[in-house]
Amino acid sequence: MNTFTAIDFETATGYMDSACAIGIITVENGRITDEYHTLIQPPENIYWNSNIKVHGITPEMTQHSPGFHAIYPDIKERLYGRTVVAHNESFDRTVLKKTMRMYQLDYDELMIAEKWQCTCRIYRSIGFKPATLNACCEKMNIPLNHHEALSDARGCALLYLEYLEKQIMKTSNNS
Repeated sequence: MNTFTAIDFETATGYMDSACAIGIITVENGRITDEYHTLIQPPENIYWNSNIKVHGITPEMTQHSPGFHAIYPDIKERLYGRTVVAHNESFDRTVLKKTMRMYQLDYDELMIAEKWQCTCRIYRSIGFKPATLNACCEKMNIPLNHHEALSDARGCALLYLEYLEKQIMKTSNNS
């Protein structure tokens, strides 16, 4: 249960196949064992100013970065058959699926659940308002450099570990 992979994407435009950064945190038995981050050159290296304002990644920063297809083996290695967690899982899952589709890669070969674990949904269900990643991390005293993909993935992983720990404590108290 406390073995999973947390993931976060940043996008260059409002299109879900425009990944420009990815952060992946691997957790084994409750401990972070691997951190992976890379910038990704989005299609035609096109950015919207509104997205740049959010994450600060510019076309100049990704002009020599690999395309998604080039880093896919690293992503597959970290996701294959794993429980995947994201703070807004529908966003990150859709970015992964649509980007893979654009590069004619088969999402099903990752052998991961159709829906991932979602720390936003989890923390909203236990009463956090707002349940944004930065608000949840602030309330739980988890350091965060918001909209930096690796920091966001790490924050998500630590939030999920906190939640799992509370669930284990609840279960043992009810025994």
